[in-house]
Amino acid sequence: MQVRLEAQRGRRLDRAFAEAARRLEARERAFAHELSHGVTRLRGRLDHLLAPHVHRGLDSVEPTLLEILRLGTYQLLYMDRVPGYAAVSETVDQVRAAVGDKPAGFANAVLRKVLSAGDDIGLFPDLGGDPVGHLAAWGSHPEWLVKRWLERWEADDVRRLVEVNNRRPDVFVLPLELSPKEALQRLGESEIGASVVGHATDCVRLEDAGRVGEALSVVGPAIVQDPAANLVTRYADVPPGTIVADLCAAPGGKILAMSGGPKTLLASDRSESRIEMVKENARRTGRRLVPVVADALHPPFRAVDAVLLDVPCSGTGTLSRHPDARWRLRPSTIGELAALQRRMLVAGADIVTQGGLLVYSTCTLESEENESVVDAFLAERTDFRLEPSGAVPSAYVDSHGRLAVTPHDHGFDGAFAARLRRVA
Repeated sequence: MQVRLEAQRGRRLDRAFAEAARRLEARERAFAHELSHGVTRLRGRLDHLLAPHVHRGLDSVEPTLLEILRLGTYQLLYMDRVPGYAAVSETVDQVRAAVGDKPAGFANAVLRKVLSAGDDIGLFPDLGGDPVGHLAAWGSHPEWLVKRWLERWEADDVRRLVEVNNRRPDVFVLPLELSPKEALQRLGESEIGASVVGHATDCVRLEDAGRVGEALSVVGPAIVQDPAANLVTRYADVPPGTIVADLCAAPGGKILAMSGGPKTLLASDRSESRIEMVKENARRTGRRLVPVVADALHPPFRAVDAVLLDVPCSGTGTLSRHPDARWRLRPSTIGELAALQRRMLVAGADIVTQGGLLVYSTCTLESEENESVVDAFLAERTDFRLEPSGAVPSAYVDSHGRLAVTPHDHGFDGAFAARLRRVA
């Protein structure tokens, strides 16, 4: 409950959970992770199911009580390992301990009604008649975000997108020295279930996310990386022997994935804590790089052959992996980020040598942060031109030659990238 309350107050879910999980045994940790992340993903759906049984409306319910009701409803409807009667009883006891006897009686009545009603699709607005209502309630996404996506895609495409966002994300490992086939063999010898992803990536999908630490040890130098992020580094297609600067490097996955050739790797990020993550991953994988604490608006490097600029973004392509992000975002955030991204792109461009590469990337689906930023930059900076990469299959590239990975079309996180060549 404490993890969810902190997330409701704006703290990042992964950080709140990591702190709480230190006190838990492995089995308890897995249960708590499923509960906290599941409730966060389906908060909109849970609220829709609770609302008919709270006559004064959910806004009238004390925040701690409402959070416990969400947790109880999720256990009742989406966690088969918890019998219904046990979930009701445990939730009522939790309410009694947290907010008192009278609210406990209220919670008991509400949860029994929820259990009786279930979560049949007929309880939600119809996709055809009210797509916004359906995708916000059943799909558990903010209305403003659903409306944005419906302006771009058909309702059924948005339905597929929110379904992907509400699934538990797969965990992928990228071996840095072994081929995917060799990595799979080693994992099999250690009885760690896995499969090769393919699709022009070297990632391996793990069957049990709880064994990721073992998998990294077994495979040798390796990092955790989604195939979409791996496709960004493939698309960048930076040649061997170049000096590469990653200006938003933390936690280091992309720059480390590019470390196979004889390159000089420069990594900067805005804080000591973020650079420490890069350094730790470099130490763990035995990779050499030059880490520097610096803001991407003021790059600490000069005259490099290639710049990777994986900018801060709204992250709407990673809502399965970061389910709380959908509730933290505000409509104004996207425009604010786009303005920052444009400034970062100009700053990064200034340190690219003539003939060098500037690779701009995000993990958002929003055009203001992707195509619009690149188009505005190219209109202003005639010394750069878009140079599409032939290093990834055409299924992942748009009609202009930019990388465009979407969760509902490709089954990975979302990603966007543009490969820009300095020609003057």
